[in-house]
Amino acid sequence: MRIGQLTDCCKPTINGVTHFVCLHKKVLEAWGHQAYVFTIGNRDYQDAEPNVIRSPAVPLSETGYHLGLRYSRRARKLAETMDVLHIHHPFLAGRQAVRIARKANIPLVFTNHTRYSLLARYYLPFLPEELPDGFLKAYLPPFAAQCDLVVAPSEGVVRWLGSLGVEAPIEVIPNGVEVERVAHPTAPLTRADLGLPEEACVAITVGRVGPEKNLPFLLRAFSRAVEQSPDLHLVIVGDGPKRENLEEIARWAGLNDRVHMVGAVSYEEVPNWLAMADFFVIASTAESHPLAVLEAIAAGLPVLGIPSPGIEESIQDGDNGLLSPENVDAFAHRMARLAADADLRARLAEGARQSRRRFDIRRTSARLLAHYERLVEERRGDSI
Repeated sequence: MRIGQLTDCCKPTINGVTHFVCLHKKVLEAWGHQAYVFTIGNRDYQDAEPNVIRSPAVPLSETGYHLGLRYSRRARKLAETMDVLHIHHPFLAGRQAVRIARKANIPLVFTNHTRYSLLARYYLPFLPEELPDGFLKAYLPPFAAQCDLVVAPSEGVVRWLGSLGVEAPIEVIPNGVEVERVAHPTAPLTRADLGLPEEACVAITVGRVGPEKNLPFLLRAFSRAVEQSPDLHLVIVGDGPKRENLEEIARWAGLNDRVHMVGAVSYEEVPNWLAMADFFVIASTAESHPLAVLEAIAAGLPVLGIPSPGIEESIQDGDNGLLSPENVDAFAHRMARLAADADLRARLAEGARQSRRRFDIRRTSARLLAHYERLVEERRGDSI
């Protein structure tokens, strides 16, 4: 089968959608399918994998996204030869896909990875709060109606789409990660590698250091947790526009020797960093089904997070992690509890190991592939 994934961003931009697209492509190719990625921008980037088709576009500041009105003629012609098209962004990629699918009679699958109105509030704060929702209510329902299958990574995203008026049938298929690779790191780091004392208890978070990640809240909670747990350290893996601001907050709070910002690391190195931690923390409430949390669970780490779509469906409170209201004192209390109670951490870690199989990329990709095959057969049957 020839499968084309259409996305508004790809490597070298690193985010959850980029990771998912690449992982899904890798699995499909391992199963003998021809998988392509159609994207825009970064035409001078040397892809390490085949069949990434890039069209011209203009960078949108430092967001990692680009503005392009149309795929190149080569890209359009190639996309018309696919058996199925899978859209990962509904706007630029989505409009391209609808045109191509209509012309070539190709089934369309759309995964809504992001609650776009929340991101607009973080990255376009000058807009009236109701404007993003108003635009999405006008755009997403008719767009989704043109797709043969709409996929959501969590029930929370289903509810959000429903609030916008999307009436198309929606299949919930969680995001997936390479469970075995994460669970068995090739070169696990130790506390000594980071210059930490052996008795340190290490909390870790991984992701883009952007406004949507709620990291100032995390630092405030960590500052209070340290008062109860003097051996607690926080490792922040990632980079982004708020890094300098976060470093300033840490300095102001006197946490320089407790907060360790290591910057961006390669995707291949993330499991090695997770291996040196005792538990994972995430304070963001803007996620849909964050791969960082799934990788932490795959690594056997207890996860502390705030209930929100994707988070509350991955973390079972008291089973593979802890949930906290978005309250600094409550979050700090749970951080300190995890730091102080080794037995609790061990029990939650076992829960993480027991729950990680449902997030295996091979399992989630198999579900998507079954839908691809069904849609192709239905389309062929309609044409007879």
